[in-house]
Amino acid sequence: MNTGIQIYDTTLRDGAQSEEIHFTTADKVRLTQKLDELGVAYIEGGWPGSNPTDSQFFQEIKNYRLQHSKITAFGSTHNPKTTPENDLSFKQALLSDPQAITLFGKTWDIHVKEALRISKERNLELIQDSLAYIRPHIRELFFDAEHFFDGFKADQAYALACLDKAIQAGAEVIVLCDTNGGTLTTELKEIIQSVREAYPHQQLGIHVHNDCELAVANSLQAVNCGVRQVQGTINGYGERCGNANLSSIIPALELKMQFKCLPEGHLKKLRNAALYIAEVSNIRPFIRQPFVGKAAFAHKGGIHVSAVRRNPLTYEHIPPESVGNKRRVLLSDLSGQSNILFKAKQFGIPLEKTDPAVKEVLVKVKELESIGYEYAVAEASFELLLNQAMGKGKKYYTLLGFRVTDAKTQEENAPFSEATVMIQVGGEIEHTAATGDGPVNALDNALRKGLEIFYPNLKDMTLMDFKVRVLTPNQNLCPGTASRVRVLIESGDQHDRWVTVGVSENIVEASWQALVDSINYKLFKDDQRR
Repeated sequence: MNTGIQIYDTTLRDGAQSEEIHFTTADKVRLTQKLDELGVAYIEGGWPGSNPTDSQFFQEIKNYRLQHSKITAFGSTHNPKTTPENDLSFKQALLSDPQAITLFGKTWDIHVKEALRISKERNLELIQDSLAYIRPHIRELFFDAEHFFDGFKADQAYALACLDKAIQAGAEVIVLCDTNGGTLTTELKEIIQSVREAYPHQQLGIHVHNDCELAVANSLQAVNCGVRQVQGTINGYGERCGNANLSSIIPALELKMQFKCLPEGHLKKLRNAALYIAEVSNIRPFIRQPFVGKAAFAHKGGIHVSAVRRNPLTYEHIPPESVGNKRRVLLSDLSGQSNILFKAKQFGIPLEKTDPAVKEVLVKVKELESIGYEYAVAEASFELLLNQAMGKGKKYYTLLGFRVTDAKTQEENAPFSEATVMIQVGGEIEHTAATGDGPVNALDNALRKGLEIFYPNLKDMTLMDFKVRVLTPNQNLCPGTASRVRVLIESGDQHDRWVTVGVSENIVEASWQALVDSINYKLFKDDQRR
């Protein structure tokens, strides 16, 4: 294993600048605890004094004892119109009492002239004076060389002069920033090598953005060039196209490049951390995200599944468990018998390749998927289908009929939905009616109203999500608005969450199919737990 890499997480600051993300102080504390549990070296909490949330965070986090991470404050070189001693932001940064401070300064002459509107000489003074003032008051001091790669390409001598001043002032780590995210990996390598030649003993860091979708590649290349601090965000959150994605960088460093980033055994916590941070950020996780995405180790083609069952290395570059993920086998019209057998094993159903149910289910899945069903997502519907083929299915009730009506009484009033359902359970018939927010909700309420008399455990079940997709129309069978729709319903109880599917030219019928499967799945699983 190579020398360790310091992981510097800036999800709480740079990640918070991402469109659609807003963190409260409580959110930042929760994220800090999760990042500390993961084991990153540094957590950048924000810019003290720049906004109330960041100021409150630095005060609140003092009440928590972290096991692995150091809290870092972020700030800029001092205001050109004043001195470091009189700069209010410096006072607020020091009062926040972080374990490290990162100051950024301009290293690209265009920013010096256009953004700061000062001379290049004055900018060099800002860098040196700011860092020299902070140095005696803080345990660790880092310098973010903002826009360094663009600055180096525009004026190499001046960009290096900025680094000179930061080093002379006592910065432990000089962080080279590709702030615009436009540097190609070949350029980045050459520039870092030039910096290393100029400062062979200086510890370097890397901070890159993803505007060319090279942030991960550039960060890994920087490590190859001798950089030992890598800055980024979990899930790649950040301004514009985002920051370097630590969810990919960390496992690539540990598993591919043999650099230690996290405490021993903590890499398995990565996916949980990524999902948790997505949840707090209120951002739906990207299922195809490498390493931690739901689809990162998902196999659909029958040939692939057959090979993976024999040796996972055939189609998996790392064991899913190493990053806290798991292997998934999807069902579709591309499925083979291996897919069916794998899913049966996953559901705890003993099934041999020679069992007639295997071929029966395979034929059924291909037939249904050809008209729009999607069992790769709706695994609960597939589990019911599989058990039915094996003679283990149970009929909990019989539908005698349902009716759904939508009405609108006045232009300014919302539509009104009502459903009536008639079912038979054993020898008893229940005829119920209910209203709801839309026809599907009304139908759900009416059906449950009748069934809960016989199955009280349905009260524990909640409809959590509802998705409708119009399928590509077959102009011969269902032109225009008569296209088939696929409905996916996600439900849950105190034990689990599951997804069911329905397909029809009629959206209410498709919803009914998915709803029935969802209720049947709940009843079936509860029977198994008894």
